[in-house]
Amino acid sequence: MRFLFPGFLFALITVIIPILIHLFNFRRLKRVYFSNVSFLKAIEQKSSSARKLKRLLLLAVRMLALIFLVLAFARPYIPSSSDSTSAFRQQVVSIYIDNSYSMELLTREGNLLEEAKRRAKEIASAYDINDKYQLLTNDFEGRHQRLLNYEDFISALDAVKVSGVRRTLQQVINRQTDLLLQQTGSEKTAFLISDFQTNMLSRARLNEDSAISCRLVKLEAAPQPNISIDSAWFVSPVHKSGESEKLVVRLKNNSDRKAENVPVKVMVDRRQKAIGAVTVPARSARRDTLSFSGLAAGWRRGTVTITDYPVTFDDRLFFSFYVRPSMSLLVINSGEQNPYVNAVYAAEPFFRVDNVHLGNINYSSLSSYPLIILNGADKISEGASQQLKIYVQNGGSLMVFPSVTEDISALKMLTQTLGTDIPEATGMQPLKVNYVNYQHPLFRGVFEKIPRNVDLPAALKYVLYKRSGRAAGSPLMELPGRRPFLSQYTVGNGYVYLSAAALTEEAANLVRHSFFVPVMYQSAFLSLRDKALSSTIGKDSYIEINRITLPGNQILKLKNEKAEVIPDVRQTAGGTRLFIADQIREAGQYNLLKGDSLVAVSSFNDDREESDLSYASEKDLLQQFSGNKAEVFSPGRAPLKNTVKAVNYGVQLWKLCLILALIFLAAEILLLKFYGRREGERLQQGT
Repeated sequence: MRFLFPGFLFALITVIIPILIHLFNFRRLKRVYFSNVSFLKAIEQKSSSARKLKRLLLLAVRMLALIFLVLAFARPYIPSSSDSTSAFRQQVVSIYIDNSYSMELLTREGNLLEEAKRRAKEIASAYDINDKYQLLTNDFEGRHQRLLNYEDFISALDAVKVSGVRRTLQQVINRQTDLLLQQTGSEKTAFLISDFQTNMLSRARLNEDSAISCRLVKLEAAPQPNISIDSAWFVSPVHKSGESEKLVVRLKNNSDRKAENVPVKVMVDRRQKAIGAVTVPARSARRDTLSFSGLAAGWRRGTVTITDYPVTFDDRLFFSFYVRPSMSLLVINSGEQNPYVNAVYAAEPFFRVDNVHLGNINYSSLSSYPLIILNGADKISEGASQQLKIYVQNGGSLMVFPSVTEDISALKMLTQTLGTDIPEATGMQPLKVNYVNYQHPLFRGVFEKIPRNVDLPAALKYVLYKRSGRAAGSPLMELPGRRPFLSQYTVGNGYVYLSAAALTEEAANLVRHSFFVPVMYQSAFLSLRDKALSSTIGKDSYIEINRITLPGNQILKLKNEKAEVIPDVRQTAGGTRLFIADQIREAGQYNLLKGDSLVAVSSFNDDREESDLSYASEKDLLQQFSGNKAEVFSPGRAPLKNTVKAVNYGVQLWKLCLILALIFLAAEILLLKFYGRREGERLQQGT
């Protein structure tokens, strides 16, 4: 047993007062005359033992009353196993409340978030008036990085609402540690109140500070079945005006029961475009492909919805995409225009081909073309090579077809600049392509099934390339001896397609072969690397868009009916990057505005990891911590105040001491009142 205020123990010296009263009775003696003294002696013998017992009992209860009264002021307690000598310094308490969507689940007394707020109040009430508090939520707001007194803490606690942001245990503890370690000379305690879904845990142990005690308050909700929209994507990256679209929707069953015929609905610009029904087995995922058409050019806003109760926060997925009216391509010719290139793209009205001579390139407009085709590289200059390299590094796609000439010096200079394989000679012996990488995106979807004994292109006059150690090439077609016929290289943020043969019948039969159309079309489509359909709140800190040039006094704004955000804009090699950090709090679709003109539409969704309603056990939580200063509370319906006090100070005994002191004072009164009366009655009976 220890004492919170041991200085009060000096007051035990007052116990000597009843002893002195017992030893020195200062009452004046009175003479009583009796006719027969023998009766007095008999009475005195009968009552002397009773008076002695009474005085000893009075002495005992008075001493015990004083002792327990002094002990009550000294605040005795039985220390807990986690007690330390610094337990009674000023306390700095950080209380984290999980306000993610899973905390909306119902309990017997409301929802989990309301219970978490009630538990936080109980924890705060277990501390002294001079202690300080930090309130932390998933929002990680700047105003939560300061200490509050009790009244301000309760006021801030009442304002906590559900948020779409999800945090891991490590992120929460890091945030709490940042503030607590700044408070020197104080006892530091971090409380985490949550349902502790398994997605909050990390594979490795947490990095916590040994000076901070971590206490986890685990709340429990009734198990709930839940079907969520996990993700959605288009089969084709290219969206053409009026063409058919195929949207793949992935549903996930986060419960242990099979979900039958879950209705799925696709809305585009608030108009229903497709419906479906998906059966999802327990603890698994299923896909459904929904088709629709009739889209006009421009930015389109889409929504996928399902019907699922009682958990509904993940039943809607926002997405946005751009429908192109056309696609512009640039063909740079070292001589005359190539009729085969013009013919293949003229067959599809979606493509618009601009032909330019190698000596008349407008380098400032290169970034406006997703794909550039270099038809002949025998006359390219070093300056043009550098400009094409910059174009590719910034995200463009470049197809290089050599010229029908034995002079490969200009091609060698270009490939060295780009960082691809380097030509070493020309070949004149007829060879036939013997390998096609059908798994590459360039050929994906071209064939319903891979044909056998297919007739492959043949080369008559071609360039032999030497493998470069720094080239990250992916072979698309190969000649015998693993000689590249068509290869793809990643250069910066873009791609280079390097051919061994020129675009002439004299060099190869590729221009009249069935492979020519899919190669030219797919390379154009793959160059359209549009932005993602949506971003995740709390996870994606920025979004990428095509390069936008802003005057010095102009800004970009993300805006919808409920909110307006001004992102931080930075120019990158591949375009413009918008840093949104934690400014987007609510799922939905936001217009990106430059002044009053629409630049793009961005969609934001809540984190789908929150949909898995699986919870960590107490053992799982304790295994996350490497030290021994972590404890897990599962309070049930019991209040937390006394539990926290017992952990902070051990089992407190001052109330028991005060009660015992009052009991002994009452015993003294009873002894004086009733014991004396019974003694007088016995004396009267003896006479």
